[in-house]
Amino acid sequence: MRGERRFSQAISEGDGISLLAEVTGADAARAAESGGAEGIVVRGDIAGLRGATELPVLSFGAATDSEADAWVVEVEGLEAEDGRLERTYGEALEAGLDCVVAVLDEDQLQLALERLDPEILLLRGAGLEQVLGLLPDVPAGKLAIAELAVAGPAEIEELERAGVDAVIVPAATVGRLVGEP
Repeated sequence: MRGERRFSQAISEGDGISLLAEVTGADAARAAESGGAEGIVVRGDIAGLRGATELPVLSFGAATDSEADAWVVEVEGLEAEDGRLERTYGEALEAGLDCVVAVLDEDQLQLALERLDPEILLLRGAGLEQVLGLLPDVPAGKLAIAELAVAGPAEIEELERAGVDAVIVPAATVGRLVGEP
């Protein structure tokens, strides 16, 4: 089942930036899919999620989450050279998941690139400038997802122009944001 819903494939295919809808329930996932989202983001278990959507699921939960197609590995807290970062990343890959490595700043980005060489990076920021400031350090061929508070279509358009592949947005905003940029 996971092979059919490859997360990286969903955000790299097609034109433009992909909207990833953060949902808290199956109904929201269903609505986000019909509204044009290209992926679902969850921060915990959601009953009936797979019955509600065919979109790939990015989980901030455990690598063993059977609903997930991709899993977020947070660099923050795993910077020490004790092997925990590599083991955590390896768990996701062994589970057959796409692994999305979350970074907050340039130091974490460099550490992730040197120690893991991930295919997908989650660039977190308090604002647009912080995320865009990290983007030039993302090597060509890597996928970049933005996680920040997006005010509207103009910010989505700016992220797209800069080369961001996907952005996490609240499920309720998908219909308003899709196709706008």
